[in-house]
Amino acid sequence: MNAVLIALLLLPLLGAAATLVPLGPDRETSDRRALRLGVAVTGGVLALAVALAAGFDHDRPARMQAVTDTDWIPAIGVRFHLGVDGISLPLLVLTALLTLLCAVYSTKRLPSGGGIPGGRAFTGLLLLLEVGMLATFAVLDLVLFFLAFETVLIPMYFLIARWGSGRKVASAGRFILYTLLGSAVMLLGFLLIGLNAGTFDMTRLAEAHGSGLTHTTQVIAALAVLVGLAVKAPAWPLHSWLPDAHTSAPTVGSVLLAGVLLKMGTYGLVRVLLPIVPQGAETFAPYLGAFAAVGIVYGSLACLALALARPGAKGDLKRLIAYSSVGHMGFVLLGIASLTQVGVNGALFANIGHGLITGLLFFLVGAVKDRYGTADLDTLSGATGAALYGRAPRIGALLAFAAVASLGLPGLAGFWGELLAMFGAFEPAAGLSRPAFLTYLVLAGLGTLLTAAYLLVVVKRVCMGDPKQPSPVADLPDLRPYEAVSWTPLAALTLVAGLWPALLLSLSDPAVKHLLGGG
Repeated sequence: MNAVLIALLLLPLLGAAATLVPLGPDRETSDRRALRLGVAVTGGVLALAVALAAGFDHDRPARMQAVTDTDWIPAIGVRFHLGVDGISLPLLVLTALLTLLCAVYSTKRLPSGGGIPGGRAFTGLLLLLEVGMLATFAVLDLVLFFLAFETVLIPMYFLIARWGSGRKVASAGRFILYTLLGSAVMLLGFLLIGLNAGTFDMTRLAEAHGSGLTHTTQVIAALAVLVGLAVKAPAWPLHSWLPDAHTSAPTVGSVLLAGVLLKMGTYGLVRVLLPIVPQGAETFAPYLGAFAAVGIVYGSLACLALALARPGAKGDLKRLIAYSSVGHMGFVLLGIASLTQVGVNGALFANIGHGLITGLLFFLVGAVKDRYGTADLDTLSGATGAALYGRAPRIGALLAFAAVASLGLPGLAGFWGELLAMFGAFEPAAGLSRPAFLTYLVLAGLGTLLTAAYLLVVVKRVCMGDPKQPSPVADLPDLRPYEAVSWTPLAALTLVAGLWPALLLSLSDPAVKHLLGGG
């Protein structure tokens, strides 16, 4: 299985390299073939991810499997160390799935790129982005983790800056500025850990569980790692790059940004912060919980303000979904801050649920924007509502489904993660202030009510209304075949994860117990 994991990383890298040369006699043919190559490569990557999941020993999910471990830079103790466990496996499969769906979608709906054709460049950047995302969840060395973490920045920058819309260059610049600064701080924490512990190997450091590192070292390293990863999560108040990036990004960029890149930050907190510097994690857990609770309420209020924006105030639907990620990722951070098995399991489940649901939402909002030429709620809703139920019933039904999944309806993927994160806050780890976490729990509960409010307002304004009222688009096309292919798997998995939560929890629970030092 270690060969499968290596191939999983090598295949998209080779595909990206193949796009460096022309693939046809002229630019149009080359671009068209490059887009098809992207589908073939990402399809192969998903097949390998499924094979990895099928060959995974589900009876021992806490053990690292498909391991490759060899010297890479012996002078400083850096190793080429790969492996997967019950925490990283679902994220690998989610990444492979979302990238394939984005590649399929792009064959029929390639962003304009300012009117400049660029299928070959687009495909190369998409595949390079996939390499970085997959590697982040597969590497087991702190230096390799940093390199993989950084690999995603340049492709995403160009996807936003070239194929985005609006203030795309400024938004892309803000994205890379924030994330690069965060990564630099994170690297300082990694170096402090590795140089004091004598190794950068994440499994050895996790098994040591902080032994060999003084309390002061753990606190300083934890602060650096926490700040660096909180930028990518993003945690309030380090979130301000996210709404602009989402608003300007092309549809597939928004899907991958919300569905995978945000998860890299929270995954790093679980994989690095909790097991490697546990005393530092305990020191900052109350502050992380406070920022998470504020982020939940802040994100929900920002969305509600956009949903209820007065006429002419430009309540952008894509920006609204972006702000919703701040709130939803707040639940993930709250679960991690509880330092409990229940809370961390909830955080990991919410990671997957948010990736599925928000990926679907950004696909749908992108389709609405393509049809109307805008995501402005005033323009969409008109006097009575956009009436998607009447004009494009399949898109309207899918948008309503994604909205109720996002608000945490029981039986769908958005429910379990947030519930377990709140359970973790109700009974935090020993040594943490229970009154403080109960306060965070109350704020999180308020956030769920606000989330339901703004999403129901969105459904009312976009899905309901009089289909006979004047519309900016006379003949609104309903669900197209390539859209159905791209979106149906996300809707189906949202339902499966909600009805069968043990599918994910049986993988993560033993691994979380092991990371927290309980086994």
